[in-house]
Amino acid sequence: MNNLVKYYYLVITALALSLVTACSAEIGSEAWCAAMQEKPAGDWTANEASDFAKHCIFN
Repeated sequence: MNNLVKYYYLVITALALSLVTACSAEIGSEAWCAAMQEKPAGDWTANEASDFAKHCIFN
């Protein structure tokens, strides 16, 4: 029974992780640009700021 419980938790964790990562908009897409405009600029990482400039401003 112990191995079955471990397997259950492993499967649930893998499914939850795949759902979270699958919902992110592709960098440079219109949805991503709109989401970045809604996000406070102080919360942006350096990579996000660079990607925003490259894909949303200088496109």
